[in-house]
Amino acid sequence: MNDTTETAADATAGTGAGTAAETGRARRVRTRAERRSDTLERLGTERDLWLATSHPEHGPHLLPLWFRWDGTAVWACTRADSPTVRNARAEPRVRLSLPHSYDVVLMEGEAACFGPEEAGAVPEEGADAYAALFGWDPRRAAAPYTYLRIAPRTVRAWHGEPELRGRLLMRDGLWLD
Repeated sequence: MNDTTETAADATAGTGAGTAAETGRARRVRTRAERRSDTLERLGTERDLWLATSHPEHGPHLLPLWFRWDGTAVWACTRADSPTVRNARAEPRVRLSLPHSYDVVLMEGEAACFGPEEAGAVPEEGADAYAALFGWDPRRAAAPYTYLRIAPRTVRAWHGEPELRGRLLMRDGLWLD
C-alpha cells in the first residue's frame, strides 16, 4: 500500500478506535484538488461553524454561528453588543472551523464588521441572501445585529491522521495548486 491509499484504519490501529469497517471511515488520502473541491462543497452547503476571536484585555472567545459562504468569504451575524463583535473590532484576526472533528476544515482570516457602529452598511445582496438561507433577517430584529465578513487567508482540511500531510490548501488568501 502506498501513501496515497492509506486508510483511517491504518491510522487508528492500536488506538481502540475500531477498524475501518466498524467506524465507517476507511478512506484513501485525497489530493489537494479533491480536498479543495470537498471544502468548497461543504462551505456552500453547511450552515454551522465555530468562530474564535480574541481580545487583548478579555482573552479568547469561541461561539457557534450560522454562516453563509458567498464564494470568497464567510458571512456570519451576531448581536452588536456580543463579545464576538467587541473582539473582532479590537483584533480582526479570527479562526473558523466547520463542526466535524474527523472531516476537518480550519480557516484563518480577518473579520470586517458591518453593524450600527460602522460607517458602511452590510451589502444589501449579502444580507438578503443570509435572510433567505436562514428564514430570519437580523436587520428586522429588535436588538441591533452586526454582520461579520471573513475572507480566509489560510485554509486547512484533512480526514484524520493520514491526511495531516498536505492539509494546507490556501496561503495568503490564494488557493494552492
